[in-house]
Amino acid sequence: MRPFAAPARTAAFFDLDKTIIAKSSALAFSRPFYQGGLINRRAVLKSAYAQFVFLVGGADHDQMEKMRQYLSTLTRGWNVQQVREIVAETLHGLIDPLIYEEAASLIEQHHAAGRDVVIVSSSGSEVVEPIGAMLGADRVIATRLQIEDGRYTGEIEYYAYAENKAAAIRELALREGYDLAECYAYSDSITDLPLLEAVGRPSAVNPDRSLRKEAVAREWPVLVFDRPIELHRRLPEFRAPSRTVVAAVAIGTAVMTAGLVWQLAKRRQPVA
Repeated sequence: MRPFAAPARTAAFFDLDKTIIAKSSALAFSRPFYQGGLINRRAVLKSAYAQFVFLVGGADHDQMEKMRQYLSTLTRGWNVQQVREIVAETLHGLIDPLIYEEAASLIEQHHAAGRDVVIVSSSGSEVVEPIGAMLGADRVIATRLQIEDGRYTGEIEYYAYAENKAAAIRELALREGYDLAECYAYSDSITDLPLLEAVGRPSAVNPDRSLRKEAVAREWPVLVFDRPIELHRRLPEFRAPSRTVVAAVAIGTAVMTAGLVWQLAKRRQPVA
């Protein structure tokens, strides 16, 4: 008799902002960074407006490219230790983010079914990784910023965005033995279309106009997550880390903040 083949491994890939978290993970630090002298008052005002625009309409490809370019200019020369000190004073109020109850339940369901859970986000790895750990994610794919001699160089070592996300999960699938045809993916943004196309079971979560149009045309599930809950209430065993740990894990979000601030202020064009 021929031996039975072992079943292929599967995974569920989640975008982070507006898919798991009910806000942008990279727009939270404008005020403390203004107080620390890293950004000006104008950027603080843009941040508040950008958060509103992000929640209403998301960001398209051109806006994300502007963010990447602006980020390179803005963060060049920032002292990493200064960032850590500022974040250590403020992150305790932000480390317990508002997680969608629906997303947390879905993550639990995938784990119960034996699937790995992978968070794939364009936010910095320093913030995505601890959030992933709190949620019990098995892997994290996120943007990595370059550091040299204790300062940010202004360069992005790896940008987890658009087709790069799809390429990253294909590489991960090869290493881990995932059958992508049987894998799941969830996102809110049209910029994640390559990610959704890379798996056999995609779903649009709180989709922007363009992604909703694609999802309807392709008969993909459209999910509405609208019940955010504080993570420590959803996961009672969670305890906020020490200030030292907090400072170390939050740098990525901090340095991503002002870049997103600038470019998200442009509203998306409506899609017919």
